[in-house]
Amino acid sequence: MAAPEPAPRRGREREREDESEDESDILEESPCGRWQKRREQVNQGNMPGVQSTFLAMDTEEGVEVVWNELDFGDRKAFAAHEEKIQTMFEQLVLVDHPNIVKLHKYWLDALEARARVIFITEYVSSGSLKQFLKKTKKNHKAMNARAWKRWCTQILSALSFLHACNPPIIHGNLTSDTIFIQHNGLIKIGSVWHRIFSNALPDDLRSPIRVEREEPRNLHFFPPEYGEVADGTAVDIFSFGMCALEMAVLEIQANGDTRVTEEAITRAGRSLSDPNMREFILSCLARDPSQRPSAHNLLFHRVLFEVHSLKLLAAHCFLQHQYLMPENVVEEKTKAVDLHAVLAEIPRPPRPPLQWRYSEVSCLELDKFLEDVRNGIYPLMNFAAARPLGLPRVLAPPPEETQKAKTPTPEPFDSETRKVIHMQCNLERSEDKARWHLTLLLVLEDRLHRQLTYDLLPTDSAQDLAAELVHYGFVHEDDRPKLAAFLESTFLKYLGAQP
Repeated sequence: MAAPEPAPRRGREREREDESEDESDILEESPCGRWQKRREQVNQGNMPGVQSTFLAMDTEEGVEVVWNELDFGDRKAFAAHEEKIQTMFEQLVLVDHPNIVKLHKYWLDALEARARVIFITEYVSSGSLKQFLKKTKKNHKAMNARAWKRWCTQILSALSFLHACNPPIIHGNLTSDTIFIQHNGLIKIGSVWHRIFSNALPDDLRSPIRVEREEPRNLHFFPPEYGEVADGTAVDIFSFGMCALEMAVLEIQANGDTRVTEEAITRAGRSLSDPNMREFILSCLARDPSQRPSAHNLLFHRVLFEVHSLKLLAAHCFLQHQYLMPENVVEEKTKAVDLHAVLAEIPRPPRPPLQWRYSEVSCLELDKFLEDVRNGIYPLMNFAAARPLGLPRVLAPPPEETQKAKTPTPEPFDSETRKVIHMQCNLERSEDKARWHLTLLLVLEDRLHRQLTYDLLPTDSAQDLAAELVHYGFVHEDDRPKLAAFLESTFLKYLGAQP
């Protein structure tokens, strides 16, 4: 018979349970009630200027997010620039890339004595790149070359996206602390807002923005020209080069000092056995910023560049047009396929041809591959892509405008961040036969089903309806053209002409 458990142990377990319950307590809610701040604080990398980061719950999606708070002590100075801060965050919410931590929502909370900006960001539970490299170093002497290439490609994909904005978005804070890695190998860049926020605010409001370069352990990530008026996107390339070097060697030794020296960086570079990798990294670390290649050009460097496989091209094509297909099209097509049929054949006369049959393709592997492509692990970089939205109002001085009446905590419409993967539309006559009733079913990329109904007016057009759905946060901006085309084809089918 087992002896009874000692009372002190049971007491410790009760204490841990109490602590867990305390951490899950809801301390605060967003004005719309969707975001609930918990007591548990999180360390999502090094977020300069953010005094508090808490774990929060998105009650609509049922996922954890990060609740960030930026406090301002001077309430009057904050009020004078409140509209500029709003404009900046409205633009940052539009930044949408699979390798960039998403900023979901923001609002302003202005009290009598102080003010604060609260913004909700994506939660990356697996931790920062620096934490991952430290764990890896315990069991390995160097990083796997294939994983290194995949990570570099994802980081450069995000930087190429930011630098292609008009004007270019300079990250200005890229370190292994602000790069995060998911359990599936997906890389996410965080703290994108920091540089824009610092430049957009006047001097009397910059006090909450802690300068990351003041951190001695991160000084080596910043080039000599950092902070000068003339610095540009080359700042990020230098920081990326240092991250790429750290990823390759797992750790740049600091000789007991918190600051990494030039000698330690040189030793780390010389330790690289691959000459192409060494040349790639050293080109990023050039002292002269004009000699550093762009993020886009680095993607075509021989150490990273490869001809995309037909499988990857087909996956991207499939996902781009998935809204035209049934939701379970992969499963249904697989069931209908004769597993003994020949999928591909390579002639080899006079020898028998080399054949590949459908039975050799795993459906589960195909689903996982499509999911990885959808998440951004395998970006296409050899083709021209649509340029991101520019953020001209963020960095440019705002024109003088008449004062507008504002609510204490103004809040814009929620923008939909999920893409549509499937659409269905139906038109029915109303009972009095006087008008048409439209039913629209949208399946989003997280499998959420959204059904919308509407009574069509004679003046309604497909383009106007699609624009309204985007405006009110039902559809992602990128889905507007294909939704308009889909509605127009439905109108032609049922009505013979657009209503």
